[in-house]
Amino acid sequence: MSRGEATREALLRAARELFAEYGYAGVGTERIVERAGVTRGALYHHFEDKRDLLRAVHEELEQELVTSIGERIAGIEDPWELLATGVRAFLDSCTDPAIMRISLVDAPGVLGWEEWREIDARYALGLVSFGLRNAMDHGVFREQEVRPLAHLLIGAMTEAGMLIANASDHAAARREVEPPLIALLEGLRVRP
Repeated sequence: MSRGEATREALLRAARELFAEYGYAGVGTERIVERAGVTRGALYHHFEDKRDLLRAVHEELEQELVTSIGERIAGIEDPWELLATGVRAFLDSCTDPAIMRISLVDAPGVLGWEEWREIDARYALGLVSFGLRNAMDHGVFREQEVRPLAHLLIGAMTEAGMLIANASDHAAARREVEPPLIALLEGLRVRP
């Protein structure tokens, strides 16, 4: 890893830790560079501003989330179980302090809804679309347009994540949102 890459990684790591603990508004750039052990100039060499740094941290979290879900569903051949496991893995991730604070609380407000949703869709759309298409190809779900359905499912999952992130009891909220979200998927199933 080059020195520049190491500096960028140190900034991302420091910002992630601080944003997760104190929130975007509660952390100044001087605290981030101090935690990262770099200069202010290094921050502005790698990132336009604090908002750009939050965007990079949020994207990193989204990449990790998709990878984590992919690992949890790897090897599952049953299309229904693949989707249900993917949804549960997403809900589990929503109890992670970094996901809750950065991706579900701060990022929508700081980046704006449109940019936040674009990032979310960029990482999640392929995985969700694959699960839906797979279920349709195997006759588990009724045939329909995958892309709009994937966007709607992502919207429902995101709303469930926001309910978890904004609840006073995250674990209880996690338990409460799973049954209705799985029921939404159940509604797509082909009935004999």
